[in-house]
Amino acid sequence: MLTIDLPTARRFILGKQGLWPGRRWRGLEGTEQAIRTLEYLQLDPLQIIARSQDIMLHSRVLDYTPSMWEAVTYEQRKFFDWGGWLAVRPMDELPHWRVVMRRELDKDGRLRSIAQDHADAIVEMRTILQERDVVSNRDFEMSTRTRTQSYRGRKDSALALYYLWMTGEVMTHHRDRFERVYALTEKVAPAHLIGESDEVEVDRFLIKKEVGFNVLGRIARTQDSYRRGEPDRAAKKLLDDMLAAGEIIEVRVESWKQTHYALGSDLDALNDLIAGRIPEAWIPLETTTTEETVFLAPLDPVSARGRAKVLFGFDYVWEVYKPVEKRKFGYYVLPILWGDQLVGRFDSKLDRTTNTFIILGLWLEDAALAKDEVFAGALARGFARFRQFLGAAKLDASAIQEPQLRKAVKAAAR
Repeated sequence: MLTIDLPTARRFILGKQGLWPGRRWRGLEGTEQAIRTLEYLQLDPLQIIARSQDIMLHSRVLDYTPSMWEAVTYEQRKFFDWGGWLAVRPMDELPHWRVVMRRELDKDGRLRSIAQDHADAIVEMRTILQERDVVSNRDFEMSTRTRTQSYRGRKDSALALYYLWMTGEVMTHHRDRFERVYALTEKVAPAHLIGESDEVEVDRFLIKKEVGFNVLGRIARTQDSYRRGEPDRAAKKLLDDMLAAGEIIEVRVESWKQTHYALGSDLDALNDLIAGRIPEAWIPLETTTTEETVFLAPLDPVSARGRAKVLFGFDYVWEVYKPVEKRKFGYYVLPILWGDQLVGRFDSKLDRTTNTFIILGLWLEDAALAKDEVFAGALARGFARFRQFLGAAKLDASAIQEPQLRKAVKAAAR
């Protein structure tokens, strides 16, 4: 078993996730590389300044522009989106996921209910999809449909299309204002990928997928992994086999109670970090995160769902769904990564009338950073690049209370 300290674990997770020591991918090709490295690109429809998935890729990819992920997914067909836990996944993994899709139908009572309650609508949508190239739920007027009360849709057509998508009969052809536009699977995916992998192979794949996504993680029935086919009593043997084969390795982090797992293919990177070296593949193309801060998306896997506290000692809760009176910081607060630490957060909005990126508030974990010239320069460069990413003509930093930081950000925004 490999033993590492917390700083090494933190750099390992940040580095594997493409966030440290700086951006190492660029443009459309870099977007594909980043999504593959992430394992999953979780999608969220909410757009306040930008959607979470675009912010996530901006923090990893130089010259990234919003919707590049859509280009590599729906135009180049390198990826596809799927799942109740909605994420973009590599297209070449489709045979594995088609097994999971079948398991969803076997195990998900909500899908069975849709099949039973809206059987006629499913047959109707299936027929229409065979006649047309693409179909969207917007193609059907509410007045012509049966109204439903599901959070998956308010029309029976929406639930029928969702059912066909979840069970693999159809896929997302493209998105229109983020809403899925569907087509039959054979019109989207390459023919040689429309099949199912071996069941045991899929179980091993899902374990490795989960470990790769977490970088250092426990084997738990979370997200997609709970659709693994092996019964609980067989899971230990499968795990032992994968450890013996070197597919995964055990890692103990000194300040954590439980043993975690990493991919065996990451052992060299871990050994580099233990020796104080940065893995060659991680060398940034331009600035490091010490030279230029990076802002993490609300759903970034290194900080979301309580992980910021474990890795950085940083309490982060996405307050977008909290009532106004219960918010501590703001509606759409993003953590600030400087070096390998989360050192603060800011709330902001994009005024589309004046095309101005407005900082609504900035909070530091350590007040001494307010007078740190190196940090001020890094923060200013981070905001300047972020404004450019948003396509905003101006940046309003007047809400930043610290004079030195406010001055630096304003100067860089000119």
